Amino acid sequence: MSAALEKTREWVITGADGLDDLLMDELVALGASQPRKLKGAISVQGDLAAGYRFCLWSRLASRVLLPVLSVPSGDPDALYEAALKHPWEQVLRTGATFAIRAAAAKGVSTHTRFASLRLKDAIVDRFRQRTGERPSVDAERPDLSLHVFIEADRISVSLDFSGDSLHKRGYRVAQTDAPLKENLAAAMLMQAGWPARGQGRLFDPLCGSGTVLIEAALMWADVAPGLARIHFGFEGWVGHQAVLWRELRDAAVARRLAGLQRPAPRLIGFDADSHALSCAQRNAQSAGVAAWLTLEQRSVAEWRLPAEWDASETGAGDNHTVPGLVATNPPYGERLGEENSIRDLYRAIGRELRHRLPHWDAVVLAADIQHADALGLEHRGTLRLFNGALPIFARHGRVLPAEPELPLQFNGTLDDIPPEGMDLANRLMKNLKVALKEAESEDVRCFRLYDADLPEFNVAVDVYDGRLHVQEYAPPKTVDPEKAVARFKLALVVIRKVLGLHRDKVFLKVRERQSGKKQYEKQAKAGKFFEVREGRAQLLVNLTDYLDTGLFLDHRPLRLRLAAEAEGKHFLNLFAYTGTASVQAALGTGEHGGALTTTTVDMSATYLHWADRNLALNGLPEARHRLIQADVMTWLRDEQNVQPRELYELIFVDPPTFSNSKRMNDIFDVQRDHTQLLRMAMNLLTPDGTLYFSNNFRKFQLDDWLTANYDVTDISAETIGFDFERNPKIHRCWRLRHKAGV
Repeated sequence: MSAALEKTREWVITGADGLDDLLMDELVALGASQPRKLKGAISVQGDLAAGYRFCLWSRLASRVLLPVLSVPSGDPDALYEAALKHPWEQVLRTGATFAIRAAAAKGVSTHTRFASLRLKDAIVDRFRQRTGERPSVDAERPDLSLHVFIEADRISVSLDFSGDSLHKRGYRVAQTDAPLKENLAAAMLMQAGWPARGQGRLFDPLCGSGTVLIEAALMWADVAPGLARIHFGFEGWVGHQAVLWRELRDAAVARRLAGLQRPAPRLIGFDADSHALSCAQRNAQSAGVAAWLTLEQRSVAEWRLPAEWDASETGAGDNHTVPGLVATNPPYGERLGEENSIRDLYRAIGRELRHRLPHWDAVVLAADIQHADALGLEHRGTLRLFNGALPIFARHGRVLPAEPELPLQFNGTLDDIPPEGMDLANRLMKNLKVALKEAESEDVRCFRLYDADLPEFNVAVDVYDGRLHVQEYAPPKTVDPEKAVARFKLALVVIRKVLGLHRDKVFLKVRERQSGKKQYEKQAKAGKFFEVREGRAQLLVNLTDYLDTGLFLDHRPLRLRLAAEAEGKHFLNLFAYTGTASVQAALGTGEHGGALTTTTVDMSATYLHWADRNLALNGLPEARHRLIQADVMTWLRDEQNVQPRELYELIFVDPPTFSNSKRMNDIFDVQRDHTQLLRMAMNLLTPDGTLYFSNNFRKFQLDDWLTANYDVTDISAETIGFDFERNPKIHRCWRLRHKAGV
């Protein structure tokens, strides 16, 4: 190799903000020396072979720049004078095309376009003076690209050795919206120690177009990330040494062939979007690593991992080695404009990881550090990066094992209870003993404990996973208000004593008859949501702000019935409230999958945002679970005219008794309007489908027309849980089906 080829040069390597340390380590491993940080770049020393290696092998760099000219002034006219004297004929061939990209340091006001024009003029004038010819500018496919960086006191001009950005490996032939850049995916993996850590196991539960999985495969197989690129910027440079480049590239090809013969890693990717998976498959084939990837259409709620991975099946204990790596890039966007839903999705991911993949390493991207925190990882490091103009965080940590769910326990006492409260205390103790036994038997965490069992204590007491929600029924006007207040205070003392709960776990409300828009109004503004479990579902309740908590306890048996019947069906939820029935239908039972799709219709934006959070909290993708804000009656009328009409195999209708909200086109009265309501809903039911109709109006009478035209069965008794057996009239429920042959 000649002395010219061994010449040490300065190279300036750019990369995404936040990658400085990782990029410096990588460059040194590729033969760089004397690394130092610049503004938005790394300066290193190395020969020409090192520059080629940076382009061919750097997984993190964006551009490799070879400085050719520096002007100690921020004035574009000074740039022209200096550039006119520079020997551009030793850089650019006569008749070749070139392009100029300019950028300015933060706070510098010089117009980059003007600087580009002055440099272009100088190069053209130089060639005219020396050769009588001029090179042409080609902004699309130039033979050579120059990079201009303008600072307050200096303008630097460099040859763009890389040409196009190095994150473009050449294998991406299909993409989803806003795909993750390849060098950021590589940075995530390097941050987590892949491929040295993880034993060849990598899982991406939201893999999108497959970038993380493909980068992991290329790293495992020792494939140079630039090997598939068609063009590099240095190929139009006069000083390009084609023989040296060919030697380095041939060596990379040999390493690739050897690497692909290594024992295959286990790389699994899930995504709820079939289009994204199709893109991932095509990209993996383009990259030559498709044989190593397992891609399946699954949401976070539908993970089916290999048995030897899944601790929920194997009961795997603590591991001293890292069993595998989770690396993923969840969506940053806002569902229904509700930012909290994204955090709830991260909570769902974290919950599944803790149950299924404890002790694994994980590296996850997030646009908000609070989202990353919601994963609940044992923190090891966080990088602040940029995916385009969007700031993001790469959180690396260890997946902690899930804490065992403790049975519901209340350690109260009958000591120091006033004599006038003993009847209530004894009734609570009796109810609690029975309720806890039934709750454990049915795996129930939320139930009604007491519902005005004693006339003098006119309250309802509900248990929400260890917290109490106490509602005082407004006393009749004939009762002395002072006595009513004293009686309620006594009830609270007794309830807290018997259950042994601090006041911060007891939430109070006064329940009055609500109608119209009042049923949607806030009672407070605490904004505190608690996560509770019902069957397979995690649901959000608010025990402070609204009259109802977001979870109707009396409908628990019916929701679980819907979950059991929803497998493979399209589910419609009308008057959906917070969407809890939609979540149960979407999840299904433990043995079977849930509904293929759910459609959730409600008039209240507040409750639909809540429903969206419930869906996200269970890892259910919005693409398959629609939320529609509409007056149900109006929506049903519109649906009657849609052709072809969308049909559902399972429908749940749970209207209010009365509503006169200003968002409605008309007043709704369940007794008056239920026939029309159910007739329109039945028109959306498949011939073999099932509709469940429920309401809480004590005086309700089902129209005989419905029983004459449909197969109707009163199943109220089957939908009353153990905790409402003392009050079986809490709701009525019917099952409706089309009559055979009709």
